[in-house]
Amino acid sequence: MALDVIIVGGGPVGLMSAALLDAAGVGVEVYERNAGPSTASKATTVHPRTLEVLTMLESGDGRRVGDALVEQGRKVPHAHFAALPGGLDYRGLDTPFPFVLMTPQWQTEQTLADCLRARAVPVHYGAEVTAVVQSADSVRVTVDGGTRQAAYVIGADGAHSTVRQAAGIAFPGSPPSMVAFVADVLLTEPLEQARYSWNADAGLAAVVPLPGQVHRVFGVEAADTGLTADQVRRRQAEPLTLDELRTALDRICGSDFGVHEPLWLSRASNSSRYAQRYRDGRVLVGDAAHVHLPAGGQGLNVGLQDAVNLSWKLAAEIHGWAPDRLVDGPAAYEAERRRVAEGLLADTLAQDALMHTFSPSGQALREMFRGFIDQGGEVAGKLSGWLSGLGVDYPQPEGTHALAGAKAPDRVLAGDGLLRALRPDRFLLLDFSPDGAYSDLGSTRVEVRTARRHTGAWATVRAALVRPDGHVAHAVDSAGPAATAELAEAITAWTEPDRPATGAHTR
Repeated sequence: MALDVIIVGGGPVGLMSAALLDAAGVGVEVYERNAGPSTASKATTVHPRTLEVLTMLESGDGRRVGDALVEQGRKVPHAHFAALPGGLDYRGLDTPFPFVLMTPQWQTEQTLADCLRARAVPVHYGAEVTAVVQSADSVRVTVDGGTRQAAYVIGADGAHSTVRQAAGIAFPGSPPSMVAFVADVLLTEPLEQARYSWNADAGLAAVVPLPGQVHRVFGVEAADTGLTADQVRRRQAEPLTLDELRTALDRICGSDFGVHEPLWLSRASNSSRYAQRYRDGRVLVGDAAHVHLPAGGQGLNVGLQDAVNLSWKLAAEIHGWAPDRLVDGPAAYEAERRRVAEGLLADTLAQDALMHTFSPSGQALREMFRGFIDQGGEVAGKLSGWLSGLGVDYPQPEGTHALAGAKAPDRVLAGDGLLRALRPDRFLLLDFSPDGAYSDLGSTRVEVRTARRHTGAWATVRAALVRPDGHVAHAVDSAGPAATAELAEAITAWTEPDRPATGAHTR
């Protein structure tokens, strides 16, 4: 059978993209060069918005993927920003997941792989894609000496992406200037909660409890900052040893916490880059779109949220109902998510400065930001909104409703909530009217649901058109024929094609 999409890269972002595309009726396969699923912990922090989008997916055993992860992870009510003590308080956030979930990346990957297995979506391990060539109507990849063809290819193959390079997409940014240590270990002196130590003479270290008595240890020695890019590369090439980790912890924290039995030892840098373009014809980049200091697991979280934005739009394009605004217009994948990547790099660079400026001025800066966060005011609110992902919205033209582009809250639907009602192949029209005034606007691409009043900016809303990713496409505060006509026009603008279907086959 003809194939719609090939995904290169079988990490969490590639697997998430595959699951969403399959749920939207798109034929998809995944090719991963490693021999099997990853066993490394890597990114261990899953933020609320990521748990929300994971909850859109059925896991195959009656649960949602987000719920399955929560059952296995460790809930923490605060998120660290620049390893400052205290942290950002998530407990008051408007979400079913007002916490950070600590869970190893291999667990996230395994849960998504189980979802794909239940869906019978092929994931080919030990299959390295070495070339990508596109034509006017398809893309051909070379894998293990043979070729495979699809209508589109998504590059979820990381910082050194073969897909991104084959498409000639530049990857500009700033070179690395420091080398961090990162490890998952057992301790003879286990901690109940995270501990962050900052020492102007020695460096920074954090010890964070994970599920199963494992602790994530990360930090930077002061001597490993202010390096040239060549020095960073040489330092990263040196394997991190348990003795080196013990020495660093003792020097920075005054104790090595009885660190032993390393499960994973690695190094990281603060190289910051993002793709100059997110699309070249029939080639799109996902996990290959950005690389940065691994502060707070933001790369994993933004990558999974990228996958949600990309998948429903590509599915609409393949099935022939995507208007130009979704393909290459103001609501296209690149137009919306590249702006998020720019914010991601700015955020991680700011954390880099706060964490790794080992001087009296660096200490003063840390104390200032700690004060802002402890006050719980506007700065803390903006940081929480960004880091959690709940505050990310998509700017709209002047004159549109104030909620357009914002994330719709889960509680606007009774019962299981909004998240479990979202599907990657259709919009929801939330009808807040007492008499079902908008029921006639339902169609193949729009499901009308009776909604309940919410607080704040939602208090006056009479109807809201919600995109498959949970963001508001349009809203009205009034009822009557004019409002109905306005909603009908918005539905047409978001779901009527300006071009024919582009998939390898039709359904």
